[in-house]
Amino acid sequence: MPHGKRIAELLIDIGAVHLSVNPPFTWTSGLKAPIYCDNRMIYSHPDARNFVVDALVSRVRSLPVEPDVIAGTATAAIGWAALVAQKMNLPFVYVRPKAKEHGAKKRIEGDLKPGKDVVLIEDLISTGGSSVSSVEALREEGRATVSDIVAIFSYELHAATEKAQQARVKLHPLSDLGTLLEVAVEQGRLTANDAGLAADFAKDPEDWYASLAVVS
Repeated sequence: MPHGKRIAELLIDIGAVHLSVNPPFTWTSGLKAPIYCDNRMIYSHPDARNFVVDALVSRVRSLPVEPDVIAGTATAAIGWAALVAQKMNLPFVYVRPKAKEHGAKKRIEGDLKPGKDVVLIEDLISTGGSSVSSVEALREEGRATVSDIVAIFSYELHAATEKAQQARVKLHPLSDLGTLLEVAVEQGRLTANDAGLAADFAKDPEDWYASLAVVS
């Protein structure tokens, strides 16, 4: 993960990531977590944005198969995928979370010809559900070959790894929770003890906060 530490530093420095073990953050799903990540913040910081785009391009170029098309998940990764496609001079499409209720009622927006090798760009991987759903749409509706998902950040949840394996796709995050926690400790933003407790979140996110309360 050659860019992992620097991206973790950027996420913390620009306020895209917030860390707190107690009290935790409550995600939209209701899950209690020691981290909240909003990668949309990076768009507003040109230096960080340029670094992330270059890192995404580098990771895509390192893949075994050179892509014909770059795809992004709607809505958060549309911008990242478009920037990567522009940098690589490749076609760009994006995938809706569900089909439109009118018109062609499709999930894929853009001109995707059948039989293309596609790399999917994600801003953030949590449980992997939306990523895998997008891969399935590209394969079924777009009749594309999709083997890789390149993302800015991963929470390193086991659920994401399991879903990716079932879908026969590889995850390539530029940075992850473990790297971020190391940087946070180095910067004095978290104690080593709190970092250890936060790291446990990835192992059992559903029961993490309940087990934390028992320990404390």
